Amino acid sequence: MGRMTTKLDDLVSMKVTVDVADQIAEVTLLGPGKGNAMGPDFWRELPLVFTALDADDDVRAIVLTGSGANFSYGLDLPAMMPTWAPLLAGDALAAPRTRFLDEIRQLQRSVNAVAECRKPVVAAVSGWCIGGGVDVIAAADIRLASADAKFSVREVKVAIVADLGSLQRLAAIVGEGHLRELAFTGRDVDAARAERIGLVNEVFPDQVAVLAAARTLAAEIAANPPLVVQGVKDVLGHRREQQVADGLRYVAAWNAAFLPSEDLAEAAAAFLERREPKFRGR
Repeated sequence: MGRMTTKLDDLVSMKVTVDVADQIAEVTLLGPGKGNAMGPDFWRELPLVFTALDADDDVRAIVLTGSGANFSYGLDLPAMMPTWAPLLAGDALAAPRTRFLDEIRQLQRSVNAVAECRKPVVAAVSGWCIGGGVDVIAAADIRLASADAKFSVREVKVAIVADLGSLQRLAAIVGEGHLRELAFTGRDVDAARAERIGLVNEVFPDQVAVLAAARTLAAEIAANPPLVVQGVKDVLGHRREQQVADGLRYVAAWNAAFLPSEDLAEAAAAFLERREPKFRGR
């Protein structure tokens, strides 16, 4: 690794390798939750990784992928539950709501680090990519998928308004109508549908093929003048990221105000008890 990324050797939730010859970094999600679920270690390490790669002159492009069969099951609910416990207890006053607002904003900053990294990020997705996984790939520049990939903006299914970037970034990627369908229903979308709506650029036969394609694409990007490539990314993201920032502030405040509900408590209980939730709109 380059000088700026040697401090990433002790990561828990992801692995970073840098091919200095091709000037490509590869970030592999490791979990440690099942299906690379995103717990506290992930949210702490994600901005460290992308800030370091942004500053490393040996890196001109980044491939982001998941270990094992899946990209990510999304938020690790059991691991994150202690943060939510005061809200689920009912009658949450200003102090726990303010702490929760701070938590949302910190998670948002973690995802933003992917979008704000000056080096183009190519996501290679296999298997499930759910909830927070979609937030992360929406912050990437280019998305490729294997034929077995499945995507879901799942937050509505657990009584949450998605608040880490999917609602702010996906409209520019898939269009407003498709985004509303995905966000209102929480349904699963296969790789073929994802390609049709523009969520992914191309679908490949399997995990080996999609990772090879992502590496080839990253190498093609890395062969171009690096400052110009970074300039293109900066110009393309200028107006969109301003709108995203405004939307993220709004949804963070909205969730701090309205997320506590009987439906959220029911979603958490149903998840832990492995049963279907019964939502009552309270």
